Amino acid sequence: MPMHRPIHLGLIALLCTFFVSGCSAISALDGAGRSLAVVDLRAPDNFAADQSTRTRDLIVELPGTGGALDTDRIMIRPTPLAAQYLPGVRWSDTTPVMLQTLMLRSLENTQGLRYIGRRPISSEGDVALISELTNFEAEQTGQDTARITLRLIARLVREDDAEILATRIFTAGADTPSTETDALLQGFDRAANILLNDLTRWTMGTLGIGLRITETAQVSQESR
Repeated sequence: MPMHRPIHLGLIALLCTFFVSGCSAISALDGAGRSLAVVDLRAPDNFAADQSTRTRDLIVELPGTGGALDTDRIMIRPTPLAAQYLPGVRWSDTTPVMLQTLMLRSLENTQGLRYIGRRPISSEGDVALISELTNFEAEQTGQDTARITLRLIARLVREDDAEILATRIFTAGADTPSTETDALLQGFDRAANILLNDLTRWTMGTLGIGLRITETAQVSQESR
């Protein structure tokens, strides 16, 4: 089997020429056995933590989800009740695994935790981030427009006694001016960035770890 490597979103416009030939990405499904390009989303690195507070361990568990999202295919909805998958491309992993990786990277990028991983390094961890993914899809809102919707229910649970420390529902969205593949993927990237930034602030704040905006993020905001 040919091996696929993640590609940068900047290459998607070129790939669309070959995969969808300029047609709306929501208009068709892949044929059986068709080769799929692999795409990834980016983990934000907007925050940095006080290094003196690196005393907490965090386990990020695999998000639970329904069967339609437990796949590496990218969900699209031509109508609210219909579900299809974006032709020509797929995520680098199943949606829950990809989101777990993005959460890990986003939280690790703050450098405010003593340890963060998918499982504890000893018999028990400190705090676990448990979540349920309910929406991770694009829905067509007009003839040539779409809305990206992400929704995650998150809980921080103390491992030694299973006490729920905090619960929050995170939602993020992005409108796209087109239903072409590259526009939809850029929309997913923007929405994921919003959700992951909110999740990072909430998680670190609940753990009592202060964050500051990095100089790179400040420069990026000032240049807009």
